[in-house]
Amino acid sequence: MLNEILSGDMTSIILSAFSLLIVLFVCFPVHECAHATVAKWLGDDTAERQGRVTLNPFAHLDILGTIGLILFGIGWAKPVPVQPYRCRKIRSQKAAMALTAAAGPISNILISLIFMIIWKILIVTGALVSIPYLSYIMNMVITTNLYLAVFNLLPIPPFDGSRIFLAFLPQKYYFSIMKYEQIIMLVILGLLWTGILDIPFMFLSNGLYSFLNLITGFIC
Repeated sequence: MLNEILSGDMTSIILSAFSLLIVLFVCFPVHECAHATVAKWLGDDTAERQGRVTLNPFAHLDILGTIGLILFGIGWAKPVPVQPYRCRKIRSQKAAMALTAAAGPISNILISLIFMIIWKILIVTGALVSIPYLSYIMNMVITTNLYLAVFNLLPIPPFDGSRIFLAFLPQKYYFSIMKYEQIIMLVILGLLWTGILDIPFMFLSNGLYSFLNLITGFIC
């Protein structure tokens, strides 16, 4: 966003602003609410007591994460607290962590699927002819949610994918890796800043897009 503002290109500024709003008010709330909801289903009401089982974006926004997203394009929401030992509806604590972690990326993929179905129905009915920008906005919601899902499925701490992957490791290895969570996060942020990860992330999110497009091919 900062680069677009400095460039003075009004079109780029508007598109970037739309993208930010989608992340802050659609992607983040859905993602974090899914974590909190699954934790509640498993018996842990920690997130619920903190008001996190909601789609209200202001319950999930992190001040530093929001500023980082606006200025540098790299941001995050407040992590949902999960106490695996409170998830009494499942025996394994690591399985509880894996399930609550998987809920976030899966929710973003489902949101993309729902919006793709609606988008295609509007295309078939011709409803988008009179509102051309609506098609662009809906497609942005789809692609942004898929990108966030892929990003969070990275199998390294502190991303959701690490909780899923590490569930299959012996406990001593699990905690050995988790000790370096903050260091790994700084490295990933550095790589994101350089743009090195853009190519693999776009490749994977485009692959997910093609898959959703395929399974909704019965519409158009």
